[in-house]
Amino acid sequence: MQVARCVFILFLGACSQWASATLPIQHWRAVSGAQVYFVESRDLPILDVSVDFSAGSSTDTPDKSGRAGLALYLLSLGAGGLSEDQIAKAIADVGAQLGAHFDQDRAGVTLRTLSSARERKQALDILGRVIQHPEFVVTVLEREQARIIAGLKEADTKPDIIADRALMKMLYGNHPYGLRGSGEIETVGALRRADLMDFYRSRYSAPGAVVSIMGDVSRAEAAAIAESLTNELPQGKPADGVPMVTDPVPETKRIAHPATQSHILLAYPGLRRDDPDYFPLLVGNYVLGGGGFTSRLMEEIRQKRGLAYSVHSHFSPLRENGPFEISLQTRKEQSEEALILTRKVLADFVSGGPTAKELAEAKQNIIGSFPLRLDSNRKILGYLAVIGFYNLPLTYLDDYLKAVGNVTVAQVKEAFQRRIKPEGMVSVVVGALEKK
Repeated sequence: MQVARCVFILFLGACSQWASATLPIQHWRAVSGAQVYFVESRDLPILDVSVDFSAGSSTDTPDKSGRAGLALYLLSLGAGGLSEDQIAKAIADVGAQLGAHFDQDRAGVTLRTLSSARERKQALDILGRVIQHPEFVVTVLEREQARIIAGLKEADTKPDIIADRALMKMLYGNHPYGLRGSGEIETVGALRRADLMDFYRSRYSAPGAVVSIMGDVSRAEAAAIAESLTNELPQGKPADGVPMVTDPVPETKRIAHPATQSHILLAYPGLRRDDPDYFPLLVGNYVLGGGGFTSRLMEEIRQKRGLAYSVHSHFSPLRENGPFEISLQTRKEQSEEALILTRKVLADFVSGGPTAKELAEAKQNIIGSFPLRLDSNRKILGYLAVIGFYNLPLTYLDDYLKAVGNVTVAQVKEAFQRRIKPEGMVSVVVGALEKK
């Protein structure tokens, strides 16, 4: 127990150093064409790697919805001459971990391994096979299709899933951001191995890859790792961008459901990852609904009126305007009152902005909690991947606190008035009070 405690303390000390120091990000383009982002850290014998592609759910089409997510999931279920069991055993044998992340824009595979020679070599060999030589085995594909379809049938009975699905359709219409990442029952069932292979060849190309490396290796070793992971990827052109998002048609949809609580969601197209309004909107949203018990929405809806246990607002920045959402749950008989009040609190905030005191407290809390964003190699790796994928400045993390600190009341007010139209929002109430 004492040894474990010492190791834990050592780990915290090693990882937290970046919270108060310049993050030494190195960047280059590999011979394969991939972009590489690297932070060397010798304090722990750990290596973290992420390889990202422009292969998120927005690259699907309505008739092949779910293809991108299924392709990513199947990468590690048979690749490079190894079965899924052999891949799992080889990873477990060296104590490594394979993971993945997926959203509207990105699909990525991650690896955490010890940096010692044997463990690192074996783990990287598996990662290389997975992302460069997937096999999309038909029997595995059919098994996973059945599993996903069963999951979709169950999910489509849950009020939160029903609400989110309806909201995204209303918000984005025919835009690919409106497609469900898991796909639809009929589209997932119709996918074939050829669909996944074609998708892989077009979207998992070396010129479009972003390799992020964090940990106990040198620059030369990192360069060799990046080449080994990308030199046998397809050599297609970088993927096309995402269409521009247009404003939705304002609408409120009320959906009956036997749940005892009403699930209420409101949304509007928010901001891009590289948006000039990013920091005023980030700080302003902390005041509005992102700051927990200190937020306006929580104060007005829960504290003063007891209409909801929790209410929250957030921006999800993407390549194009990702959603700005407000969510809450309340008793059915209070749902209309809660919806009206939520709209009023938002409209008042957009009209008047935060007070100087609210803004100062928000900035203090964001800045004060920032070290927690960089308190592990894995979190730093996540930021490297975001910086690389969205082509953000290498100084992004160093500039973050300065940008937050420089936000003014006027900037927040102007940004919200420019970007969020309360009267133009879409909203959905699942578990609406049924009319008698």
